[in-house]
Amino acid sequence: MRKPMIVTMLIMLALFLPHTTAASEGGVDVNPSSDEPFTVIKRDSPSIDNEQWTLSIEMTQEAYDNGTTFELITQICTNDGVCDPPVVMDADVTERIHSISVTPPSDHTYVNWRVKALDNDGNKTNYPQGDWFKTWSSCWYNDGAWGGADSSADGCLKSDESTPGFATLVTISAISMAALMATRRNNHQK
Repeated sequence: MRKPMIVTMLIMLALFLPHTTAASEGGVDVNPSSDEPFTVIKRDSPSIDNEQWTLSIEMTQEAYDNGTTFELITQICTNDGVCDPPVVMDADVTERIHSISVTPPSDHTYVNWRVKALDNDGNKTNYPQGDWFKTWSSCWYNDGAWGGADSSADGCLKSDESTPGFATLVTISAISMAALMATRRNNHQK
């Protein structure tokens, strides 16, 4: 009895996944609407590999007066399709303003973020509900195509290496040295 129930639940989950992941268009940030209990004061866009990304939001006066508190949650996804687990951020709070920052790793696609509002009665509401607000990176991969200001048709223009092509140069040098040593060994054995 338990096994068919689990299989049924997995099938239902699989049916809903394409609808939640296809909600945003590649390279187009997903921003809060005017109906949210906060407004964005500052948000870096696009996010850039290995550079600090910041977000500051201001709670509405009504939410502040009602004793509502916010949790800001981030999640970083990479160009290979892997997303880190969501992280509740340690926000810098000054009255109604909440500020956070995170440094995305190399080869990230976007920074997901959301706000969890906690009211006086203990009710929790996620904004947005069911998905994430999203800030795309300056080089992203989505649906088989690269995009962003730091991309080319073949991938990202930036590299973590301090000298472009350094790894290739080291590999070629190592192969050449091995070939030279093998040639010398063969000459000495004759």
